[in-house]
Amino acid sequence: MTSKHYILLINAVALYFVSSILPLRADDDYSREVLRYPYNLQTMTVIGLPSPVTIQEKDTLLDVARRHDLSYYNELELLYPHMDEWIPPRGAVVILPTVWVLPVTRNEQLVINLPEQRLYYFIKVNSTVQTYPIGIGDEGWETPVGTFKIFEKRPNPTWYIPASLQEKYGMKTMPPGPDNPMGEFVMKFSAGAYGIHGTNVPWGVGGLVSHGCIRLYPEDIRTLYPQVKIGTKLEIIYEPIKFGQRDGYIYMEAHPDIYRRIPDYFNFAMEKLRQYPYADRVDLKRFQLAIFLKNGLVTDITRLPLSDTFDRILITRMLQ
Repeated sequence: MTSKHYILLINAVALYFVSSILPLRADDDYSREVLRYPYNLQTMTVIGLPSPVTIQEKDTLLDVARRHDLSYYNELELLYPHMDEWIPPRGAVVILPTVWVLPVTRNEQLVINLPEQRLYYFIKVNSTVQTYPIGIGDEGWETPVGTFKIFEKRPNPTWYIPASLQEKYGMKTMPPGPDNPMGEFVMKFSAGAYGIHGTNVPWGVGGLVSHGCIRLYPEDIRTLYPQVKIGTKLEIIYEPIKFGQRDGYIYMEAHPDIYRRIPDYFNFAMEKLRQYPYADRVDLKRFQLAIFLKNGLVTDITRLPLSDTFDRILITRMLQ
């Protein structure tokens, strides 16, 4: 299967995250190989390919997601909403959505897109990018949007507990250890007390789980931490709709409005399309289906050459 034909039509489901966390299985190895995808912001802004994977004995879908650097609750659940996440069918082959449209970036360094709950690490010198799933701030503790800098890095961090939570934990600071929600490493950025760090609750990655910080799988923060230098720029954006291109085809991702900041999603999407420089090459039916589903899957929305006159007239009028 190629990304050109990767159009998966499934029902969108509500996002949620698990309230009780299962312990990690001791026999699982979640070591991470660094995947560096080539990119070009003018001609190639879609990275990766869908991955077929066979469900093994004792696998849960959460195991499968984590092993392949995805989050279950905002990626695999959308793709397989009727499959039991705890006891999926053994031997079944599932297609993992390991393909992404790159977010818009000015600096090509660190970029976090909140609606898709994903971090991108661009290395401009060799035009490669890495990407990792993240957990972000819960409602009322929303992760801030803006451009910041990494100004501090610490291994084995102490957690300075917010005043509102000190009574709950019975302490003002929590030392490093298995109970510390910051995990093994933290990279602080210039937005107050926020940081990019690991977690002691890996299954929370892909959910609204923090008090504004960015959480990564333990194996991902181990991979990312030594690469990021003090002074690296961090762009945190809120872009539920992304457009990209590869091999002459136009693709898009549409994600839910997780912080409920968009009063009319359809009108918002149409305005995004109006601003897109290649809007005249977009198949309007495919575009509208993608924004209806809002499932985050990369969709080919390329209008076929010499498409029927009605479609061309319709999109021209809607973009005026």
